[in-house]
This record gives sequence, structure tokens and C-alpha cells, in this order.
Amino acid sequence: MSLFSKFFGTNNPASNEGKGDNSNKPTPDINSPLDEQFIYNFKRNGGKFLYCENLNEVNEQFENILAENDWFESEVLCYEPKLYYLLDENKLTYGSSQNPQFLLSTCENLVAEEGSILFSSNQIKQKKPNELPSNIIILAKTSQIIEGKSDGLSAIRRKYLTEYPTNITTIKYFEKAKEEDFTQYGSSAKNLYLLLLEDL
Repeated sequence: MSLFSKFFGTNNPASNEGKGDNSNKPTPDINSPLDEQFIYNFKRNGGKFLYCENLNEVNEQFENILAENDWFESEVLCYEPKLYYLLDENKLTYGSSQNPQFLLSTCENLVAEEGSILFSSNQIKQKKPNELPSNIIILAKTSQIIEGKSDGLSAIRRKYLTEYPTNITTIKYFEKAKEEDFTQYGSSAKNLYLLLLEDL
């Protein structure tokens, strides 16, 4: 059994993720493994985390999210053909969506030190975070967790030797601040679900 399933459990309904009091959860220190740091910071930022051991669980959790939010038969923004199968299986419209209910995407990396998601033009084209739908579903792998943003930029340089992507950005805030927080000035909070697939 992996660390994720021991720490967070598997097959938890989407409606139970990212909600409730996290005060009894362990607080990782700087010496904690990157996966623990990422998940702690991601959930602290208001993200909803769903651990998946295989692609069947990804499909199941994706359907749970659709059911929880009543997003069946809605328009979706998705720029990645490798994800179209999830949309086709659930009869979701994509392509020329004028008013998408949510963005379905992968990402470049998951940044542990701040619990953020690192994107490039390969996932979101030239859109700025505030131009994306307020609801986002991300499919990522455990191997994509890195320590800091600089590690993410290095990973992008190694991954794309010739066609370096543009519009590299992170999304960090996944719920509206309960109080005025100057660090969130200019950023728009997203309702974000992370389907994290174990691949290590």
C-alpha cells in the first residue's frame, strides 16, 4: 500500500475531499517527503485531492465529480486530445465551448513548497488564470511532484528540448480567502479538483 493510501485513504467520495477541519491532520515540516508537503499545502490552499491507484479509479472519481456538481451534458474546455476519452465517455461537449462549465487538463508539475499547480501553453494555450473557468479538474501523476517553482522550470527545459512552451504560470488559490489577503490580490480563486494517479 502506498504512502498516499495510508495517509489519505482511497476511493473517498469527491464530496468529502477538501472539506472539514484539517487541524487533526499531521503538519509536514521541511524534512517531510515532497508528496506529503504538496498534499498538505494543496489542501490548505483549498484544493480537493483525490488519490487514484489506476486509470479505472481516475474514471470513477471523474464521474463522482460530475455527479457531485451536476456537470453531466455540459460544455467543457479541454485542449488535450489525450483527455478527450473522459469527455466522450460521459457525453460532454468540448471543442468550441462558448461557456464551459469547467476546464479538464493535465499540468506540467505539482509544486510541493506552496501546493500549487504549474501549467504551460501545452495545457491552457495563451489563457491567463483569470480567463479560465472557475472550475478546474486536473489529472496529474505522483512523479510530477517537485519541490519548488525553479525545479518546475528546470523540468520543463529538460522535457521540451526544441519546442519550449510559453505562458508558464501557476495556480495556487483554490478557494476565496476568508479574510482580505494581500497575497491573493489580482488572482482569481478556482474550485480545483486534483485526480492524482500513482505512477511510482
